[in-house]
Amino acid sequence: MVLLRFAGKGFANGLIFLFTPIQLCDSIAAMDISVRPSAGSMALISAVLAVTLLGLTVPVLGVIPPAPEVSDTPDDWGDALTLTWVPPGPGDLTMGYEIWRLEVEEGGEITPPAFADTVPASEVLTAAGWDMAGDADLGDTVWVDSDLEKGQEYTYILVALTDGAPMPSAPTSPEAPRRQILRNQRINILVAVALFMLTVVVLVERARRGAKLFIRRIAGLEAVEEAVGRSTEMGRPILYVPGLDPMDEVGTVAAINILGQVAKKAGEYDTKLICPNRDPIVMAVAQQVVRESYSAVGKPHLYRDEDVYYVTFSQFGFAAAVAGLMLRERPATNFFIGRFYAESLVLAETGNATGAIQIAGTDSDAQLPFFISACDYTLMGEELYAGSVYLSREPLLLGALKSQDYAKALIIIAIFVGIMLSIVSPDIAEQFKALFN
Repeated sequence: MVLLRFAGKGFANGLIFLFTPIQLCDSIAAMDISVRPSAGSMALISAVLAVTLLGLTVPVLGVIPPAPEVSDTPDDWGDALTLTWVPPGPGDLTMGYEIWRLEVEEGGEITPPAFADTVPASEVLTAAGWDMAGDADLGDTVWVDSDLEKGQEYTYILVALTDGAPMPSAPTSPEAPRRQILRNQRINILVAVALFMLTVVVLVERARRGAKLFIRRIAGLEAVEEAVGRSTEMGRPILYVPGLDPMDEVGTVAAINILGQVAKKAGEYDTKLICPNRDPIVMAVAQQVVRESYSAVGKPHLYRDEDVYYVTFSQFGFAAAVAGLMLRERPATNFFIGRFYAESLVLAETGNATGAIQIAGTDSDAQLPFFISACDYTLMGEELYAGSVYLSREPLLLGALKSQDYAKALIIIAIFVGIMLSIVSPDIAEQFKALFN
């Protein structure tokens, strides 16, 4: 149905003329004949009717758009609604759209705004409490309203913009955004997580039953018992530095896990373990770990709070204190495990000068060259995270580690397959890529 709005002399309030070739008679009945039209206006109407009967396209100012359809946006977090509407027909001079939104109170009724030819639609909507939610281009037929309140009902009006007066639609039925229990776009993630968890359970159970799960040899971890034994033979202590980061960093967590295994070895050989700390929280955790490790090997009397202590939070103040400790106590074995920064070379070179066996491990790739050049053994990257599993052979940790290895192997295979498909058939490669989106 096409709408023409005439404002010529002789019309009472601006004639609204609706016409189609089939409903021509009904369109004529829509004319306002309360005031006799002028000759010019009658000529214009006659021309429009003639063109319509000939089946030609008549350029019109705009079409009153039907109320858009509102639905909950699928696969979201419950904060979006989707609006869809019918595109304008041929000859329509609509240039774009404005979308206006109104929050509907629970149990409240929607009263359509009273539009008038002399008042802009935006002023009428604003006065009625509506907010402009956004705009859309002429070719758009779908628009998503996001960042909404979950469970709150909203109604919308679509305003067609023309060179003349805007054409507002009727209000939509109220709709509230809802959060879906299952997001269909993430089914692949669900399947991957389920397979990974199943692999973990199977491998943990196999480890508990005594199956030998292969872990490649890591030289730095193999040397832990040798290093502790050397300290015992020489009657000199072991120095363990768990990095400089706080306790919420994964490198520090890995360092504390390895500290527990080193402390057990030290307890078995009755060897003194010194552990200076830069962070007081890390110190408290390290004290508890060392105490439990000594107790686990039946040597709780070996633990002393003075051996696991706080130094200072200053980076180079801490480095200077540890370097002085190495020169005074001359430990036979030094462990530098965790996250280190510019002080790494200071510590490693000082320990090397004292003739100690040094085992370093860090996930900071910028410090690896210094540890590799000045230490006997260096744990690089993920070897640091695998350290406690390698030393303890705990079934739960071992199963999780092997599951990660299998997952990495599958990822490498998927990357290789994707590369080969992109060379052989780009279309199939896109379909394969969609599996991982």
